Amino acid sequence: MGDRLAHGLRAYGLIAAMWIRSTLAYRASFAMTALGNFAATALDFAAILLMFSQVDALGGYTLPEVALLYGSAGTAFGLADLAMGSMDRLGRRVRDGTLDTLLVRPVPVLAQVAADRFALRRLGRITQGALVLGYGLAAAPIAWSPLKVLLVPLMLISGAAVFSAVLVAGAAFQFVAQDAAEVQNSFTYGGATLLQYPPTVFARDLVRGVTFIVPLAFVNWLPALYILGRPYPLHLPTWLACAPPLVALACCALAGAAWRVGLRSYRSTGS
Repeated sequence: MGDRLAHGLRAYGLIAAMWIRSTLAYRASFAMTALGNFAATALDFAAILLMFSQVDALGGYTLPEVALLYGSAGTAFGLADLAMGSMDRLGRRVRDGTLDTLLVRPVPVLAQVAADRFALRRLGRITQGALVLGYGLAAAPIAWSPLKVLLVPLMLISGAAVFSAVLVAGAAFQFVAQDAAEVQNSFTYGGATLLQYPPTVFARDLVRGVTFIVPLAFVNWLPALYILGRPYPLHLPTWLACAPPLVALACCALAGAAWRVGLRSYRSTGS
């Protein structure tokens, strides 16, 4: 198992490096696309700034507190999108039969699909999210402790792993549905947008759903609310702030199992 994982990671790194070299061969084009990606995502936070030009708080949260939620969700999703964002192309490969070419190569299919067309321009989203997160951490009234300091990188890494698991699970579903990219995007892009706002602005049933069914709340809500000293939604115990790494591992294990089942069910196009 360990050898297969190492082989997959090495193959992923080699394919990603090939696409990075291709991208950097046209540095001006890369700079413009990365800047465009940065500007496009910045418009989301501009909308939040417009809201706060009219109100002092959103769902009881101040601008720096919302910035912390926005930045942590945006950075975590940006990392997952950079690493696994190509998974949403799987449905197209299944439909046109190009997935068959990946099956005959002595490289794990997941590594090939994930690293295909590795888009370095997605660093723009990560940079924008990290800048907003830095503002939120600096401006929010946080009573810092060693645990809260540790939770910040854990929150980002675990959140990226949860989003990556959702991307892989969504790709596995496309083996059956073949054209379900928008369903997948509703949980990834839609989930990232949801987590940019405090849970107090959403209905309790929705908060329950993203906590107990699709555990997106562990991406940033639970650790971030602990860092901010805010009460948890649904009266959850505060120790769940430390649970995101375990939730991320569980999500990755389930996504891996779903991927294996989906790949075994694939019967090619016959072309």
